[in-house]
Amino acid sequence: MKQPKVRSVGLIYLFLIAGVVFLFYLIMRTPSAAKPADIYISQVVTMSQANQIKSLNVQGQNISIVGTDGTKYTSFLPDNVNIYQVTGLNLTGVDVKFQAVGIDWVSLIVTWGLLIVVVVFIFIMFFRARGANNQAMSFGKSNARLFPGDKPQVTFNDVAGVDEAKQELHEVVDFLKSRERFTALGARIPRGILLVGPPGTGKTLLAKAIAGEAGVPFFSISGSEFVEMFVGVGASRVRDLFDQAKHHAPCIIFIDEIDAVGRHRGAGLGGSHDEREQTLNQILTEMDGFDTNTNIIILAATNRPDILDPALLRPGRFDRRVVLDLPDVVGRIAILKVHAKNKPLSTTVNLETLAKETAGFSGADIANLMNEAAILAARHGQKTIEMKDLEESIDKVSMGPERRSKRMSPKDKELTAYHEAGHALVAHMLPNADPPHKVSIIARGVAGGYTRMLPEDRAYWSKSRLMDGIAVSLAGLATEKLIYNEASSGSSSDLRQATGLARRMVTDLGMSDKLGPQTYGDKQELVFLGREISETKDYSERTALEIDREISKNITEASATATRILTENKDLLKKLTEALISRETLDLDELEALFRGETLTPKITEPTPSDIKQPETKSPQPAQGGTLKPQTAAGGSTVSIVVEPPSKSE
Repeated sequence: MKQPKVRSVGLIYLFLIAGVVFLFYLIMRTPSAAKPADIYISQVVTMSQANQIKSLNVQGQNISIVGTDGTKYTSFLPDNVNIYQVTGLNLTGVDVKFQAVGIDWVSLIVTWGLLIVVVVFIFIMFFRARGANNQAMSFGKSNARLFPGDKPQVTFNDVAGVDEAKQELHEVVDFLKSRERFTALGARIPRGILLVGPPGTGKTLLAKAIAGEAGVPFFSISGSEFVEMFVGVGASRVRDLFDQAKHHAPCIIFIDEIDAVGRHRGAGLGGSHDEREQTLNQILTEMDGFDTNTNIIILAATNRPDILDPALLRPGRFDRRVVLDLPDVVGRIAILKVHAKNKPLSTTVNLETLAKETAGFSGADIANLMNEAAILAARHGQKTIEMKDLEESIDKVSMGPERRSKRMSPKDKELTAYHEAGHALVAHMLPNADPPHKVSIIARGVAGGYTRMLPEDRAYWSKSRLMDGIAVSLAGLATEKLIYNEASSGSSSDLRQATGLARRMVTDLGMSDKLGPQTYGDKQELVFLGREISETKDYSERTALEIDREISKNITEASATATRILTENKDLLKKLTEALISRETLDLDELEALFRGETLTPKITEPTPSDIKQPETKSPQPAQGGTLKPQTAAGGSTVSIVVEPPSKSE
């Protein structure tokens, strides 16, 4: 039952207050004059015989008397007697007037108005109490949203990049449409399907597509909507949800973020009696209890399958687990085509190039990328979306908008240019490193500059490829030492990323010849989120010393490689730096021309605040480096992008 709106209740109280004020006004508006004295009819007769009456005003049985001295009196006639039938009443010389009996509106309004106010007040209080009672009774009702199956909004055509997952789920749709084909072979409908994957890979979108394709009712609810402060409410909502689903069977129930209610039992302070665990127990019973002859399919989505209760994951409840990973280059091309359907693209747009540039992007990232490109094109007054808009939107989605207004001294600008040129040069020279695609010294987001690589989709990473990646990360620091004979704090993020990669080579990937193929440290990580919670040290202090030495060895070798390349190509490094200072941004074609030894013509641009000369400081402000995605360190501002290997080799 819907509760009355606050605004409606306020209007009711406003009208009640206004009515009371109006009644009070009617009562008080009569001037406080002296009230005429009441006398008996015998006294009226005595006054008439003494000729002391000037006029009489007869209104029904009421008599208003005005004496010869102006004094006013009131009296009453006996029942069924008129003024002329009163014995002894002398009306000679008396002005007698008769007035029709009227309605005393003031008395009527006061009497009935107050009565109506009391009745309305009681009526409102009664219904408010009834509404509160209904609210208490509906507290355990499910808040699931029902979408009818005859009006599909999303279909499988709107989902791309997850072909294997679509095939798995298409069988469920076929079962709902033509179940006889499956039951003839003894197959039964899967009771539950768990969609697992990183955020943004299309789990919720795929669930909507299943509902749109199957043409059956679709219940959607979040796992957090089951849990309340009061024990038993969540279980009641689960029962109500499945009761509604049974009335609409066959149907689909989609529970998003099921990890909010499906966590491993016994891990909380409340033992097995807290609200969340009671809710989970009810879900387990409904999914595979005694009453299993229902045509209800449970879809659930999570990016934390490692924390779900084993009883929830077993066959009979979730029969299938569909993994949605980040799309590869083919999947990204398909996703780009889906989001480009209603957008006017220029003939210069190359979706394959965009797919290569967006390695590591999820489906949600690509959708945001296309939308940002359309906004940029509209801002510039274009009729179509150009390739430059899409390139710009990649940088904007990854690192934020350009900040051309950021003030930068000539030395800061030069240092940033050398730093980023070093990253680009080493990445170009190393055979196993990702080639540079774009270099810029324009501030973007929190970064003062960046080097964007063109990575490839890789399933496995060799040691030589990882060592080249570390060398590229350390190239900015090596350039600063080569040119300025000192390092700046801007390389802190580069060092952190390089050290982390070198440590993983030794402790996780077994790439140390001295320590051998062995892992060290039991790490607790958030699956599909890539965040380490804690690490259990399962090795001795002597082994820890050897690990540190091997990590230092990898860092030293990679740094020496970067320094050697920069020293041998110092002239090309200076040429890259000069081009960056002149043009501020170098794209792929310009980078390739410089690597071939060609000279670029200076680009004429309008002066920006970054070109304004600032007082020189004793030590230049650093540029900042980073990896995989834009990173920012304290004291630095430049970002370089280097793709990290997967957390575990499978």
